[in-house]
Amino acid sequence: MLQMSLTFLALAVIAALLGFSGLAGTAAGFAKILFAIFLILFVISMITKMIRKT
Repeated sequence: MLQMSLTFLALAVIAALLGFSGLAGTAAGFAKILFAIFLILFVISMITKMIRKT
């Protein structure tokens, strides 16, 4: 998931450099959404891991 968000971020940067602002905005939006999902799942994973240890 993190790899996908980094891929979309790279695509957004390349598209912005080439002047494709619509595509850059869309790719950046996808990157933000995927990164947020990654962070949420990471936090849930850490919490469940801490609960299982005790």
